[in-house]
Amino acid sequence: MITLEHVTKRFGEDIVLKDVSHTFEKGKIHGIVGNNGSGKTVMMKCICGFLRPSGGRVLVDGREVGKDMDFPKDLGVIIETPGFLGNLTGRKNLQILASLNRKIMGREIDEVLKRVGLDPGLKKSVQKYSLGMRQRLGIAQAIMEDPGILILDEPFNGLDKKGTADIRNLLKELKEKNKTIILASHNGQDIDELCDTVCEMDGGVLQTVRSLHLESQQEIDERMERTGCE
Repeated sequence: MITLEHVTKRFGEDIVLKDVSHTFEKGKIHGIVGNNGSGKTVMMKCICGFLRPSGGRVLVDGREVGKDMDFPKDLGVIIETPGFLGNLTGRKNLQILASLNRKIMGREIDEVLKRVGLDPGLKKSVQKYSLGMRQRLGIAQAIMEDPGILILDEPFNGLDKKGTADIRNLLKELKEKNKTIILASHNGQDIDELCDTVCEMDGGVLQTVRSLHLESQQEIDERMERTGCE
């Protein structure tokens, strides 16, 4: 479970997160919607430990990020554009990343590449990958060590129709394994199809739009319409 308690983040005079308090329950896909610059990515970076809040705290399974731990250990992340060594193959990039924690080996890497629709035997270097292939590789690195928490910022960028369908199905499978998934997307269909809860970030303020265990479908539809979410 991920809990934000009165989280504020400032960059100089700019307040990017404003007293954000929210709990993301385990075993659900949580959607975050909002315009560019609304604070979504900054909030995700605070959860991951990449940024420290200016005020408040972030708890992951009861432990405070930045105090009890620098980064949540059981975490897979895609934030902004995934970075890889362009002169190496996708498989070799994952092998290098996997060597840091030594949790998985070659066979598991091959399996995760297949799960995201990439050929483990492909000899093409990453610099020659299409945008969609890079995105699939980014998803592979996020899930390859079977983390309990996934933070995914626009994971469908660059994917074609089939790729989008493949990754949606993959996220549904991961949810069934009791993963906690926080997903930001500008695509309303991604949010509608995948997410159990939806929050909107606007000007650094986080508000609940939809919570399936609290509201009827009619109430959900009405709130989505009022807030202008597609």
